[in-house]
Amino acid sequence: MARTCTFLFLLSVTFTFFILTSSSFEADMLLTFKSSIEDSKKYLSSWSNTSETHYCNWTGITCSTTPSLYVTSINLQSLNLSGEISSSICGLHNLSYLNLADNHFNQPIPLHLSQCSSLEYLNLSNNLIWGTIPYQISQFGSLKVLDFSRNGIEGTVPESLGSLKNLQVLILASNLLSGSIPSVFGNFTQLVLLDLSQNSYLMSEIPSNIGELENLKQLILQSSGFQGKIPDSFVGLRSLTHLDLSQNNLTGQFPQTLLSSLQKLVSFDVSQNEIFGPFPSGICKGKGLINFSLHTNFFNGSMPNSISDCVNLERFQVQNNGFSGDFPSGVWSLPRIKLIRAENNRFSGGIPDSISEAAQLEQVQLDNNSFSSHIPQGLGLVKTLYRFSASLNGFYGELPPNFCDSPVMSIINLSHNSLSGSVPELKKCRKLVSLSLSENSLTGQIPPSLVDLPVLTYLDLSDNNLTGSIPQGLQNLKLALFNVSFNRLSGKVPYSLIYGLPASFLEGNPELCGSGLPNSCSSDLPRHHAAGITVLTCALISIAFAVVTVIIAGGFILYHQSSKQNKDGHWHSVFFYPLRITEHDLIMGMNDKSSIGNGGVFGRVYVIGLPSGELVAVKKLVNFGNQSSKSLKAEVKTMAKIRHKNIVKILGFCYSDDSVFLIYKYSQKGSLGDLISCQNFHLHWGVRLRIAIGVAQGLTYLHKDYVPHLLHRNVKAKNILLDADFEPKLTDFALDRIVGEAAFQSTMASESTSSCYNAPEYGYSKKTTEQLDVYSFGVVLLELVTGRPAEQAESRDSLDIVKWVRRKVNIKNGAFQVLDPKISQSFHQEMAGALEIALCCTSVMPEKRPSMVDVVRALQSLDARTCISNTGDSIDEHSIPI
Repeated sequence: MARTCTFLFLLSVTFTFFILTSSSFEADMLLTFKSSIEDSKKYLSSWSNTSETHYCNWTGITCSTTPSLYVTSINLQSLNLSGEISSSICGLHNLSYLNLADNHFNQPIPLHLSQCSSLEYLNLSNNLIWGTIPYQISQFGSLKVLDFSRNGIEGTVPESLGSLKNLQVLILASNLLSGSIPSVFGNFTQLVLLDLSQNSYLMSEIPSNIGELENLKQLILQSSGFQGKIPDSFVGLRSLTHLDLSQNNLTGQFPQTLLSSLQKLVSFDVSQNEIFGPFPSGICKGKGLINFSLHTNFFNGSMPNSISDCVNLERFQVQNNGFSGDFPSGVWSLPRIKLIRAENNRFSGGIPDSISEAAQLEQVQLDNNSFSSHIPQGLGLVKTLYRFSASLNGFYGELPPNFCDSPVMSIINLSHNSLSGSVPELKKCRKLVSLSLSENSLTGQIPPSLVDLPVLTYLDLSDNNLTGSIPQGLQNLKLALFNVSFNRLSGKVPYSLIYGLPASFLEGNPELCGSGLPNSCSSDLPRHHAAGITVLTCALISIAFAVVTVIIAGGFILYHQSSKQNKDGHWHSVFFYPLRITEHDLIMGMNDKSSIGNGGVFGRVYVIGLPSGELVAVKKLVNFGNQSSKSLKAEVKTMAKIRHKNIVKILGFCYSDDSVFLIYKYSQKGSLGDLISCQNFHLHWGVRLRIAIGVAQGLTYLHKDYVPHLLHRNVKAKNILLDADFEPKLTDFALDRIVGEAAFQSTMASESTSSCYNAPEYGYSKKTTEQLDVYSFGVVLLELVTGRPAEQAESRDSLDIVKWVRRKVNIKNGAFQVLDPKISQSFHQEMAGALEIALCCTSVMPEKRPSMVDVVRALQSLDARTCISNTGDSIDEHSIPI
């Protein structure tokens, strides 16, 4: 018994010693691996012998807990690492997962990692790996996942790659591979994903033995120079869900039995090839096709009717081909169809009323075909449709009254058809951005309901037979394109529709008149009528003078009553800093001499000197609602906690039953709005950019970093103060929290909803979003780029900045015409980048506006020449963001 206990004790001690020794060894291996890595961001700071954290809890490390503790996984993706990938990590004998993707490792393929005997997953994608794939790649015999994509790997693919028989995922996309692909893929019996896309230097036929991969689900060969025919052997890919052969040089006819064999297909794309001949009739027997794309080919023949069997089809794309014959009618009523693209073919036939059954349909593009039918009533019953484009066809007859009834409809293009009758009233599609009905045979008047579409930006009704006058309300829209040329319109054209638009957009209407047009409208009235107006004007002036006198007298009385109340102790103050000033001093100091502006719709702003000699700005809030003193103090205290260099500091506040005075730190340079409005406004571009970045950072802080998150809701140049160094300070932020939502809405409503700082949806949506602030910021950025005030004083040639810029950039080289000419041309590239950002921010579609986080990043770099985030489908005929 004693011997047994002794044996067990020794065994326990030995095992414990082994575990401790093993743990120390693995930690040392990790530290050795780290020593060859450059960690500029210190993400691996926890990797240290002096750290109290166990190495299994170090950044990116995962350990197995049974049967003992050892490292199984290292994930160091996106940590800005560089240096050398050392083989020392292979001392971790149980390491099966290594992910170093999205870093800056600059070296050839590290073959020494083949010494990691248990390694099954290796991801080195999106680094700076260079050189060729060596024939020794076969040494990675245990790998199941190999991802070398988005590097600079060149040369041919070696046949030795076929030795990796355990591979389930092989991704070599976005490299510089060249030559022919060897026929080694038949060895990969377990392969699920094969991606060789974006290797434009390849000149190879598609290996036919790929068709032997019965487990393959995704085959991505897009844009890689593949040529020849699609192998007939692909009928063996019965597990395939995604097939992308687009943007290659494939030729020949499409295999007749292929699609009928691929019953699990989800995505199909052979676009931009040179495939020809009839398309197979056995399409979609398996009812599994969800994404079907065949654009940019040279197919001939008609599509089969069996497309109606594809009940799961979501995307049907056959654009840019040579298809002819009737368009497959079954596609219109598929229950899950979302996208139909068939432009640039020779399809004929029509759109059936059964399109109403496509309850999820979002986009239809049929441009440049030979369709010939009426526009069906069922189109207006699809409430998810946001784009319908069918120009350059033979559609005829009258437009149905409901053709624009989808509440999300944004783009309609029915130009170059044979439509007749009048344009129906458009009342329900309040998100319509672009409407093109040019070159038809439409008659009647321009529908007055167009003026009620708040985001309508592009309107082309040219080359029709429209009569009557142009609705005056169209001048209130932010129309970047307005073309009514070659109709039979008459009457006076609103000046703001002439100013900034090419004259050709109004030509061909000899009875139109207006300033700048061949026909000037006579504004002279009969003398007796003018005399009557003069008498009436005098009477109105007299009445107005009397009313003003009464108001002033009443105000004087109320002022003295208020002063008496204040002296009786009805004022309360909360100071967050020792200001050494009384409520009485503040009130007495607020007079016409100390006033520096009306402060917008919420009250005037005054500059008052403190006994210390320091100046403070005091904003008097009026119409602030029925906030209780308790909630008022809580909200202001919340705002006073904000500490950001680009947000004005709240020093304190005073309040009574009917007034609130917010006390701010004074900014010497005044407001950005006042500065831009000066005739001699001239700021270096570097200063303007710094102001833009500062304002964007302040908004980002309110939107994302400060808790609780806040919206500004009143961003404008006048609410951006500048200190002595031109550092911007946001003011008037989150006033809705102080005055209350109802009072805020009521006060803002007194300011014109057509203010160009207000996003288009402000006119019809009460929902407050970050996108509203983003739009307003975009307007401020336009002011900085153009040197032009957003809203100029009322004059006959005034045009708000958003409308003015969008009209200019639609003209050739117009983008450079809007840049402030006072700035040196050496800065035009940066200014054009800022203009692009501003146009993105002022997109009429809220979902296309970037976040303020993205705006800050873009402004700081100004390297990107494209729109900031997922822009979705832009309007093809226009170059600026919508």
